[in-house]
Amino acid sequence: MKVFVTGTRGIPGVMGGVETHCEHLYPRLAAMGYDITVVRRDSYVAGDSRTRWQGVNLVDIATPRKKAFEAIVHTIRAVVAARRAKADLLHIHAVGPSLAVPLAKLLGMRVVMTNHGPDYERAKWGRLARTIIKMGESWGSRFSDDVIVISDAIRRNIASRYGRTRRVHLIYNGVPEPEICSDDAYFSELGIKPGRYILGMSRFVPEKNLHHLIDAFNRTGLARYGYKLLLAGDADFEDDYSRLLKQKARDNDVVLTGFIRGRRLHSLLSNAACFSLPSSHEGLPIALLEAMSYRLPVVVSDIPANLEVGLPAGDYFPTGDIDTLASRIRSKIDNGPQRIDYSLGKYDWDNIAMQVASVYGAPDSAI
Repeated sequence: MKVFVTGTRGIPGVMGGVETHCEHLYPRLAAMGYDITVVRRDSYVAGDSRTRWQGVNLVDIATPRKKAFEAIVHTIRAVVAARRAKADLLHIHAVGPSLAVPLAKLLGMRVVMTNHGPDYERAKWGRLARTIIKMGESWGSRFSDDVIVISDAIRRNIASRYGRTRRVHLIYNGVPEPEICSDDAYFSELGIKPGRYILGMSRFVPEKNLHHLIDAFNRTGLARYGYKLLLAGDADFEDDYSRLLKQKARDNDVVLTGFIRGRRLHSLLSNAACFSLPSSHEGLPIALLEAMSYRLPVVVSDIPANLEVGLPAGDYFPTGDIDTLASRIRSKIDNGPQRIDYSLGKYDWDNIAMQVASVYGAPDSAI
């Protein structure tokens, strides 16, 4: 079965939740015998001339680097490429790119759409963009042959909004096995000590509320005991928010790593005292699952996606409540060094790949 994948910026090593999802999922499906092609946005993989990676075919398509247009323009071009390649199945990720679902259906393709969450709730979008993204969610929900949702909250949302209950598959995001390590040279470069920093990890966009995390850390009083706040990530598009956030971080002695992967990221996850995700919007946050896989104490906002993970009540705080966020973080540190055994069985990537394969059908069958 020939499967074309779009809606992602690209793999491997591209920042973003959808990108991480695809990076873990598609090599596993390729190993099962599926002919997988991931269509990448060329501006995110500049300098990477690979056409194949871990059994996955890579096709790069030129895309305008403008956040208002790039996703849908890229997806339309990917749909055309899939049709020319006589793909048996087109898998579109995210609700914005799902605007192209009707086009794919008109061209005679079977379409699977994965809803990673209501992206129109992200603070970066204006009114027109939110309307268009909602339309993508609507068209994807109504016209896709199969819909995959990564949380039960999303399943309930599309059932109530669009009446879509048939051929809807709840398949969670996953998390790989942790790689416990310690990069002492990197810690020295950052000016941090193992076990003496609070870790925030996300893209620098408004809905992640990293500015709240900076304010909360200041209120914990932990700096006087040698603790640091460390923010791992960056912005896809440098804008007013990301510039202000970085300046706020510098003004408050917050450590900024930029976008990191591999050993450096594993080292930070292995040695953090606590992880915090104060978002006002998530689908099902891979960053949180990663922190849990490293057995870190966590403090996260009480949005539906985070609540669905099923953490103890003391790990949550009311979204936007900086004082309670500070109090929760301080209590984690005051309890002394902790490593927590979470139940992560339903987030196993091998099981997730099997579930997606059951949606696709047998790899050696044409549609």
